[in-house]
Amino acid sequence: MTQEHETTLCWPRHNIFNVPVDALTVDQLHAWILRSVRRNERALVLNVNVHALNLAYEQGWFADYLNQAEIVFCDGAGVMLAARLLGFHIPERITYADWMWQFAAFAAEHQLSFYFLGGQPGVAAAAGDKLRARFPDLRIAGIQHGYFDKTPGSSENEAVVQEISRLQPNILLMGLGMPLQERWLQENWPRLNANIALTGGAVFDYLSGQLQRAPAWMTNNGLEWLGRLLIEPKRLWRRYVLGNPLFFWRVLQYKTRYQTAPPTSNKS
Repeated sequence: MTQEHETTLCWPRHNIFNVPVDALTVDQLHAWILRSVRRNERALVLNVNVHALNLAYEQGWFADYLNQAEIVFCDGAGVMLAARLLGFHIPERITYADWMWQFAAFAAEHQLSFYFLGGQPGVAAAAGDKLRARFPDLRIAGIQHGYFDKTPGSSENEAVVQEISRLQPNILLMGLGMPLQERWLQENWPRLNANIALTGGAVFDYLSGQLQRAPAWMTNNGLEWLGRLLIEPKRLWRRYVLGNPLFFWRVLQYKTRYQTAPPTSNKS
């Protein structure tokens, strides 16, 4: 990687509820992942939205695990708004339903391999078919649905861990939902032979077309949460109707404890 590219891999890292949030762009994220793979490094690349930060506020282990990640990017308009309220700037929201199409193109160009883990039986495979139909050179080393016994030490869990390590993917893309996917990584990541772990939530449902996306006018104007609520009201009403006001009340409380924006550090 050229020195010009190296200089792009520097951005502010901020804090919300003492959770790191990297203020980076998609291009910077792609370049950082590629550099890490080429150096044969291992890294956790996690993400936060309002739901994630509420979980981090309430569950200490989850906040601690986010702090262990090499990258924590913003996946939600609510986090961008909270950043503005706290006096700092996040340049863009990186949401899997959009980003994976960009990242798949990048991965195909640079011959990065994936392992897909999560979703109902057949859904991750259908997502892979959709991606490879658009990007025929995309390398998907293996696919495993999320309906297996995840108990540490169980035969099914051990089989999944062993298969991932045998295939040695550059990118482990998980879609087990939050915080289950982070807990599974916490328990298994040290034994996995993969370079980068990504936690994509419902990524396979969106890519496969199993889950409807909110209209563009909502997703482009900070209202994707409302669209998701209208599509899945029974599952998501508590997360958004209760969770969103609670989050911003917590942000305002946090702001009163920090009269200026919390300290930032550069990530490189």
